[in-house]
Amino acid sequence: MNKYGISHIVFAFFLSILLVLFPASATAAESFDHQHKRWAQVLADNIVVKQQGAWTRVNYQQLAANPEALQDYLVQLTAVEATTFETWSQAEQLSFLINAYNAFTLELIRSRYDEFAAGEAESIRDLGTWFTSPWEREFFTLFGERRTLDWLEHEVIRPNYAEPRIHAALVCAAVSCPPLLNTAYTADQLDSQLEGQMTMFLNDANNNRFDASTNTLYLSSIFKWYGDDFLKDKSYSSLTDVAARYMQNPALAQALSASRDIAIRFNQYNWDLNSANSRD
Repeated sequence: MNKYGISHIVFAFFLSILLVLFPASATAAESFDHQHKRWAQVLADNIVVKQQGAWTRVNYQQLAANPEALQDYLVQLTAVEATTFETWSQAEQLSFLINAYNAFTLELIRSRYDEFAAGEAESIRDLGTWFTSPWEREFFTLFGERRTLDWLEHEVIRPNYAEPRIHAALVCAAVSCPPLLNTAYTADQLDSQLEGQMTMFLNDANNNRFDASTNTLYLSSIFKWYGDDFLKDKSYSSLTDVAARYMQNPALAQALSASRDIAIRFNQYNWDLNSANSRD
């Protein structure tokens, strides 16, 4: 046997040792479940759907008592490395980020649910401090570093994906939030899921409605906070155009065709917890 044959044997031997010692790192990129089945199970088990999906509530009491599936999913998210994430398609990345935002939000509520059960907290906003909002708290790890929900939304999702429909998908655990979808977002269904969420949210009269008697469009405050994200899409000249696309409202369509002046008012946001165990 020549020296090259010996070197190949030695290399193969050390490679086999590495694969035995570090199997997870060798297969992490390939093994991530892009169907997010564990997260879909969490949602199926804990989301209460009302009015044919127009709004949903979360059974936080049940989730707090049975956190294993959620925590398993969070472990899956945390194991993904930035270098792996960057190899995915845009749809795979965005589905991952939306699911991660919603899952970590549920984990924040679950981890502090005793305070809600005791009446010490009524809203996610009660989980902040004098100096830090709950969205600014570093309470989870993603891509190897401690992160915040604000980082996920405002530093990763919004600047990098130019997808305003995420505002109907990211749910901040409040009554006035869009409905939390009772299944996972997935790359192969993402476009239709986001379209469905926008339609569902814009047709929920508790958040968005058109008053034909006064030609006034009442919109969720989400459109006040993030209206510019929608108007970056050149197919919209105003938030009225956004509403007209998704609201199934003949009166609004008629007002627009008649070129009436339509006023926009923004509804007060209800920050109460979107809990299935509270009174709506």
